[in-house]
Amino acid sequence: MADKHKLVFTTDPEEAKRLRQSGSMPRANDKPPGDQSIRVAIDRKRRKGKTVTVASGFSLTPASLDRIARLLKQRCAAGGSAKGDEIEIQGDHVDAITTVLVAEGFRIRK
Repeated sequence: MADKHKLVFTTDPEEAKRLRQSGSMPRANDKPPGDQSIRVAIDRKRRKGKTVTVASGFSLTPASLDRIARLLKQRCAAGGSAKGDEIEIQGDHVDAITTVLVAEGFRIRK
């Protein structure tokens, strides 16, 4: 039977080190960009006909995803958000987003 009591947070550096070495403490889920295949597509569903470009399939920490979203919003001069494993940018910006993500090292599927 699996242990029902899992450690969620610890401030003890020795305990954290021991858990990392044993493999029972999860690490940040940042994968290298070259190992990630990102899908870039236009979406109009659930948005009252408004066009949104969605880049999905990221395997990044929330901080890294926010950094990429900020970069894309600046490049496209549009609003947007980062939710879960995807980034939504307002408008039709497939080519601009593809260019930026390829420059960051991601593999792209349209």
